[in-house]
Amino acid sequence: MPEIGKLVLTTFMILCLNVPFGYWRAHVKKLGLQWILAIHLPVPLVVLLRIIMHTGWHWITFIVFISAFFVGQLLGGLLQKNMSLKHQGHTSSCLLVDLYRFISAS
Repeated sequence: MPEIGKLVLTTFMILCLNVPFGYWRAHVKKLGLQWILAIHLPVPLVVLLRIIMHTGWHWITFIVFISAFFVGQLLGGLLQKNMSLKHQGHTSSCLLVDLYRFISAS
């Protein structure tokens, strides 16, 4: 069982990693190639993060990390929809580009 600090930090990192991918996923056609990539590209990064953080492969880590993965995707999608409404649909599929554009315009 990994120590609780590593578990919390890794969970937070997985959640944050998935927000931009959820943002991208919400902007493209459902079940299209980009949609599938937005869901599956972060998976190897999460596996690499697990290895780097030495969290192990205990059953509880799967539950926590998969939950963080989907919550990050959900938050990214909600953020994209919110920004699209706020800026009358003038958003791209990249969270960083949109943040830069809207912050510099302010």
